[in-house]
Order: sequence, then C-alpha cells, then structure tokens
Amino acid sequence: MKIAITGCNGGVGRRVVRWVLKEGHIAVGADCVTAQDTDFYSNPAFFFHQVDLKDFDATLKVFEGCDAIIQLAAFPHPMDYKTKVHNDNVVITWNVLRAAAELGINRVALASSVNVLRGVFSTEPVFHYFPIDENHPCEPDEPYGLSKLISEMQANTIVRRYPSMRVASIRIHMFVPTRTRAYRQDYFRARGDLWGYVQMDSAADAFLRAVTVEMDHWTGHETFFITAPQLAADEDWLELKEKYFPNVPVKPGWVESGTKGFFDCSKAERLLGWVHTDYA
Repeated sequence: MKIAITGCNGGVGRRVVRWVLKEGHIAVGADCVTAQDTDFYSNPAFFFHQVDLKDFDATLKVFEGCDAIIQLAAFPHPMDYKTKVHNDNVVITWNVLRAAAELGINRVALASSVNVLRGVFSTEPVFHYFPIDENHPCEPDEPYGLSKLISEMQANTIVRRYPSMRVASIRIHMFVPTRTRAYRQDYFRARGDLWGYVQMDSAADAFLRAVTVEMDHWTGHETFFITAPQLAADEDWLELKEKYFPNVPVKPGWVESGTKGFFDCSKAERLLGWVHTDYA
C-alpha cells in the first residue's frame, strides 16, 4: 500500500514512517520542513515532499496516487493559547480530508488527542466518569484540544458527504519511547494526564492499523483512545483516583473485572485489533 504521512519529520511522524516502512508499505512523507537527521530518507520506499499543507492545491498534488493518508501535521500543544495553533491545525486537517475526498482516497487516519477532554492543558481537569471511553463528553477549554475536536467534526462531515470514506481519529496519549520517560515527579500536575502515556511504536501500530484493516470492519468516522493500560506511576490507579478525583464515579464492573487504569481502549481492540505493547 502507498501511504502518505503528513508531518513526517515530527516526533510522531518519524516513528510512523519507520513503522509503515517496516511493515512493507511505500511511505510518501509530507512536511513543511526538511530533516537531515532521519534514517529513512535514503530508503527507496520513502518519498518526501516539502509542502505547506495550508495550501489546498499543493496538498492535493502530494496525495496523488496514494492509497491511504495518515494525517499527523499539527502543532502538538497550545503554545501561547491564542490563535495560531487552532487556526493552522484546523485548516491543515480540512485540506487533508478534502483532498482525500477529491482523489478518492477512502482510508484516512487523523492524529487526534486525549486533550479533546479537559485535561492537562486546561485550567482544571474535569472528568465525568472512569474509565474514560469514546462516549465521554469532550469539553476542551484551550485551542489545541479544540482544534482536535474540530478535526473530528470535520471527519464526521466529510464521511457524510463521501460515504465511501473511512476515517479514524486516533486519540493518542503522551507519546514516549518508554514508560519510564512518562513518569512525572509532580503527581498533582500529572493528574490532568491521568498519569498516562502511549509507547511510540505501539501508537504507530495503531495509526497503520487504522488505514490497513479490512474496510468491512467498520465504516464512516470512528474515534479511538490509544493509551497504555498501565500508568506512569508507582501507585495503584484506584489510590490515585481516590486522592485526586474522589467524586468521579467508576462505571459498574470495571474494578470487578480486574482491569486497571483510567481509560477503556477496548474499542480499538475490537475494531482495529490494537492492543498496547511496550516495545521498548
């Protein structure tokens, strides 16, 4: 399969490119900047285009001949909490989706984020129940999370108009090489992230599965939380919950099932065949 990967020179993008190539696909990288320190530029199955994805016509040209798109190009945090992160992220994602529709590319994965919730970038984290699943209310109060929520709305819009398209919004957590790198000494600050993470290669696996799994597994647009089941913390998750979120209810059966953690990623396992793996 020939797969376009936008934001290919970013932290997530590089890992996804390597995973796509490792699995035997052709990777078409697109980014607004070049990178000299990557190991895949010399790979004969990798093709790079330097492009401003805010330019729709340029975006359209990059994707010609591709079978699928993994859209990772975005600012990964709110920066100054003003306008640029929101505006650029929203325009880029719509250009990618609209170009895919124009070219008849029906397999698309978008990098969404756990920050569609009111989490670590918010003035105060707010959670309505645990474990968090894809039905949990999305109520960001900052421009990064808002841009990701809008991208999911864009995906809903594009599949209504182009029902042959299938779009996965991959809500990844803190993207790290190892669980140890996700540890934070300030547990109070880390409560907005629910002490969570996703291992880099495991996240890359989720993105690739989202565009390669058989089309009859699901249709339209779906969101997926992609997080590790274990925490980047030494305390048990229930101890942390009682200390920092004592009034947030736990859904019946979750504790009794023996499952641990603040997120329920069973939808990703059911539809993508994805289960978190600590590859490093």
